[in-house]
Amino acid sequence: MKDRKLTSAGHPGGLYLLFVTEMWERFSYYGMRALFMLYMTQALLLDKEFSSEIYGSYTGLVYLTPLIGGYVADRYWGNRRSILWGALMMAAGQFLMFLSACYFQQVALAKWLMFAGLGILILGNGFFKPNISTMVGDLYAPGDKRKDSAFTVFYMGVNVGATIAPLWCGLVGNTGHPEDFKWGFLSACVGMLIGALVFQLCKNKYLVTPEGKAVGMPPEAKPQKSEEQVRSKRLFLVMALATVILAVLFVVGGADWIGAFIYATIITVPLSILADRSLTGQERKQIGIIFILAFFVIFFWAAYEQAGASLTFFADEQTDRHIGNWEMPASYFQSFAAVFIVLLAPIFASLWSFLGRHRLEPSSPRKQAIGLFLLSLGYLLISFGVKDVGPGVKVSMFWLTSLYFLHTMGELCLAPIGLSLVYRLSPARFSSLLMGVWYLSTSAANKLAGLLSSYYPEEGVVKSCLGYQIADLHDFFLLFVFMSACAAVVLFFLSGKLSKMMGEG
Repeated sequence: MKDRKLTSAGHPGGLYLLFVTEMWERFSYYGMRALFMLYMTQALLLDKEFSSEIYGSYTGLVYLTPLIGGYVADRYWGNRRSILWGALMMAAGQFLMFLSACYFQQVALAKWLMFAGLGILILGNGFFKPNISTMVGDLYAPGDKRKDSAFTVFYMGVNVGATIAPLWCGLVGNTGHPEDFKWGFLSACVGMLIGALVFQLCKNKYLVTPEGKAVGMPPEAKPQKSEEQVRSKRLFLVMALATVILAVLFVVGGADWIGAFIYATIITVPLSILADRSLTGQERKQIGIIFILAFFVIFFWAAYEQAGASLTFFADEQTDRHIGNWEMPASYFQSFAAVFIVLLAPIFASLWSFLGRHRLEPSSPRKQAIGLFLLSLGYLLISFGVKDVGPGVKVSMFWLTSLYFLHTMGELCLAPIGLSLVYRLSPARFSSLLMGVWYLSTSAANKLAGLLSSYYPEEGVVKSCLGYQIADLHDFFLLFVFMSACAAVVLFFLSGKLSKMMGEG
């Protein structure tokens, strides 16, 4: 049993299996994402605004479908089966992206293959994403203090994959020749297959509780017919409410169908969960805290996810990428944040431990407010770097590198803390579903990120966002400074009350 569960000073072997599985899934996702915008604009010759809309819709839906996967896992399949099927679907989606890039000169066919691939990737990610995160916490006994540390280790797996992916996929796919994009997409497909194979071969040995019970199996108790009738009625009411909100957002708000669907879902699903009669008052309060913090997370990821959208344009067109006689591919910049996370994660883990020993550690909500502030600071720095710089003029890599460094510190204050918090506050019977709700906030953020990326300045065009004129890059980056700084200030003032409700204050 020693290989299955380590001593209390270490971590279970199952954590490292999940680490490796998640690493390959993130290799697949970030490898494809590093090339996606460049593929659309350079191979399919789509304009930046339309490409940004596609990017926002794809990344938004990727984080919406975990609601489906979390529900199916909690009720029927269990985590293990959901993860395996999700991985296989994502591999199939990446293969369709490869086929799309093979026929990029036949634009109509390539676009259909691309949209089919995106659809399968979206569905597969929904089954994979919430379930692997939930299993991390299930490896530990209730009250085990190693859980926060475990989520940080797991999050490093995310970023090891995110580090390698743009480097390799950018090397073989971002060569300046449109016909080479296919090799990057094929690499993403192979990476996902490796992750699925490792998980399938090792899951029975390592994915166990401290007592040796298998983790992630289908639920033993099936819902009674009366329970199913109540759930069916509630589902009907939720769908009716979502339809009304969807119509209002589409007709009155001017949102596109996908955006309207995402925003309607983020309103109706939390309401339906809070309306569940089986929840106690304390459980309802804890879930409410998750929803409040998830709202602020939207502002963080909407600005952060410009890495795959507008910041890719900036790296490609207005950043001097020469190192000696070698010009670094623009896609390589998407590895920077992940490299910084791998380097800084142990430092931040030690910092929180040091502050905790001296009773100075910030509460979880306050850490997330600090993360938003650091995000704002990154955009403030680069806004000065591009002030009065004309279109086509390239600036030093220092500005983009510094932005990613500050954003990484912000991410380490927010993302792993959020995963641990959701697991800690969720009632066990809703753990996967509420992890899906947490990712739902990222869904709305990514859709918003695509919308904001469409305001990326173009020569001779003045764009406007809610009355704010965007004439150049300085104006564009200041938009993210104000958005994230305002969210940071509000959350900081709310953090005291939220911490008391969580029992941290």
